[in-house]
Amino acid sequence: MKILIFTQKIDVNDPVLGFFCRWIEEFAKNFEKITVVCLQKGEYNLPPNVKVLSLGKDKLTAFKKIKYILNFYKHIWRERKNYDVVFVHMNQEYALLGGIFWKISGKKIYMWRNHHSGSLLTDIASVFCKKVFCTSKYSYTAKYKKTVLMPVGVDIQRFKIKNEISKIKNSILFLGRIAPSKNVDIFVEALGILKKQNLNFSGDIYGDVLPEDVMYLEKIKSRVCELGLESVLKFHSGVPNRQTPEIYNSHEIFVNLSSSGMYDKTIFEAMSCGCLALASNNNLKGQIDDRFIIAERKAEEVTKQISIILSLSEEEKQKIISDNIKFAEMHSLEELAGKLSHIVNK
Repeated sequence: MKILIFTQKIDVNDPVLGFFCRWIEEFAKNFEKITVVCLQKGEYNLPPNVKVLSLGKDKLTAFKKIKYILNFYKHIWRERKNYDVVFVHMNQEYALLGGIFWKISGKKIYMWRNHHSGSLLTDIASVFCKKVFCTSKYSYTAKYKKTVLMPVGVDIQRFKIKNEISKIKNSILFLGRIAPSKNVDIFVEALGILKKQNLNFSGDIYGDVLPEDVMYLEKIKSRVCELGLESVLKFHSGVPNRQTPEIYNSHEIFVNLSSSGMYDKTIFEAMSCGCLALASNNNLKGQIDDRFIIAERKAEEVTKQISIILSLSEEEKQKIISDNIKFAEMHSLEELAGKLSHIVNK
């Protein structure tokens, strides 16, 4: 089976999307040929049966949408004999643009879209699809009868406990894009309360910010100063996904405050690296210890849960870490690739 994949970016150095290169590597084991079309490409080293094409954003800084669309149709037409099925990753626009052509050509479309929000355009895009994939039962796309819940897709060969790295006691990590949807401001407020309670801790925030969210980041940094957190909380730029295992391994607690509709992969990466992962995600109910699920995205609630974790005995912590690693293994990249190829090859 030959597959055409559409995604945003192919660049192993990208802090947010760099993981997709590993996805492609794993998919390549299950498909005869893979053609990847991306909006932007950077550095990558993929198997011989993978070809990467770009819509051109990496070549020109000022590019009109019409040029992207023309490149899109050029690629799907020229490569039409090199793929049997289409896999659209996150960007529903590709299913909307190519849906009719692919339907006429007899090529099945599969779309991966995992997010709490959606629109009429999402609904229309799904009409063209044979199946829709998501990881969260709270995702907007979970409502379709054709939707299949998938493993999150964590590379557990890379994300694992590294005994040579010592965890910093009472260290708290927030890793991800700096954006309102990630609720970084609530995390900072929670640390402010911990400081008032005279608890001993250190915190790190790793992540980049999009241009439209620069003011959000500046407000957070100002709040850090107001709360007197400058000596215990450090900001770091985003790092490539392949470098994050070292960061997880050096921290004791990981906090994720994204909505249940997103089911961030970082939760599972942190678990696999032995972090005590604390998340405001209802998908985790019944899957992990309830003490690690934040019921409400409020600073007071986050503070309470962190305090509980800090008070656990080492024996309790190790038991929870062991259980979480087993849970994360159920969402491995191998599990995802196997399930995807099984469905697509039917």
